[in-house]
Amino acid sequence: MAQDKGYLTGEHFMLGDHACAEGAILAGCRFFAGYPITPATEIAERMSVRLPQVSGNYLQMEDELASMNAVLGASWAGVKSMTATSGPGFSLMMENLGLGVMLETPCVLVNVQRGGPSTGLPTLVGQQDMMQARWGSHGDYEIIALSPGSPQELFDLTIRAFNLSEQFRTPVLVMTDAEVGHMTEKVVIPPLEEVEIINRPQIKRGDLEPDHFRIYRSNPRGHPGYVSPMVKAGEGYRIHVTGLTHDERGYPSMNAEANQWNVSRIMEKINANRKEIIQVEKGKLRGAQVVVVSYGISARTSLWPIEQARREGIKVGYLRLITVWPFPDEIIAKLAEKVDAFIVPEINMGQMSREVERCARGMAKVIGVNKSGGDILDPEDVLHAIRKGAGVLEKA
Repeated sequence: MAQDKGYLTGEHFMLGDHACAEGAILAGCRFFAGYPITPATEIAERMSVRLPQVSGNYLQMEDELASMNAVLGASWAGVKSMTATSGPGFSLMMENLGLGVMLETPCVLVNVQRGGPSTGLPTLVGQQDMMQARWGSHGDYEIIALSPGSPQELFDLTIRAFNLSEQFRTPVLVMTDAEVGHMTEKVVIPPLEEVEIINRPQIKRGDLEPDHFRIYRSNPRGHPGYVSPMVKAGEGYRIHVTGLTHDERGYPSMNAEANQWNVSRIMEKINANRKEIIQVEKGKLRGAQVVVVSYGISARTSLWPIEQARREGIKVGYLRLITVWPFPDEIIAKLAEKVDAFIVPEINMGQMSREVERCARGMAKVIGVNKSGGDILDPEDVLHAIRKGAGVLEKA
């Protein structure tokens, strides 16, 4: 293990939550605001120790509402920022998540999911916030959400979350779960020079007079997903920042035309770049009769059932959702034309399975394997669903 400018490069036996914190630091995060909540507290604890070592700042806030607000403010001050929470705190952050979307503010929000609803299961696993991640705030918008399946991937995807947030000027969610967050596995941290780091598009000093800064109303590069450059507080540019419907200067403009411009732009910069954003892992799909679609810890639970079913002669493949939002509509739709059934294991009562069903459009059966929370899925239940999807009757 080597420590170079505060980066813990090398091989580690590391907790998933700690891997998330190290990924954030390597990505350039220098501000964390949060409130303790299991099973995400270890991220905050790690950041409270590590950020001062890299000239960063850690703030424990009075609650999750203030935490999300502080993250947005720090980002507009020019600092890469993040927070981490679990279900109840995620609910409290939803209003200011929407504010971040409207303000086009780069930041990262990590949700280490536990069972709900309400206070639910503070220390036990769940995947019940997946739909909330997409639709939790009011109004029309698009969101980017990633789902890691291991501590290594929690490290890697936290870096990717920062890159996407900076590239598209939007909050990005890391939707992990208690099992991955509290799992200890090998994590390899590469040297900084081997990692792609993306920073937000910025106005170069002198390009525009301070009073003339604008969010681009049109797309100067002819690209529907063009992202306007960003200024930070104190640079001398005269720009207003508000969650109200606003004009290209950021000043309130309360009419239908301005709202259409605002909403379509913050949605299109995501939609126009779906192919770049969406990431999945595919396996054994050639000639598959059944496809298991899963994410997070539930995707790992499904590995043995898939291998066992293949030993039984069932042609089963898998599609692991690394990006859950935007949802990979086209991938699912194309598979639905070829397969008999999708099996969707998840630790909730059926959330992403509805998205699979929507994309399948009745061309293939969709069978959910569900548990409300508290423990991982039983691999035998996943195997039973695969057999059902393939039309194979289990022996008594």
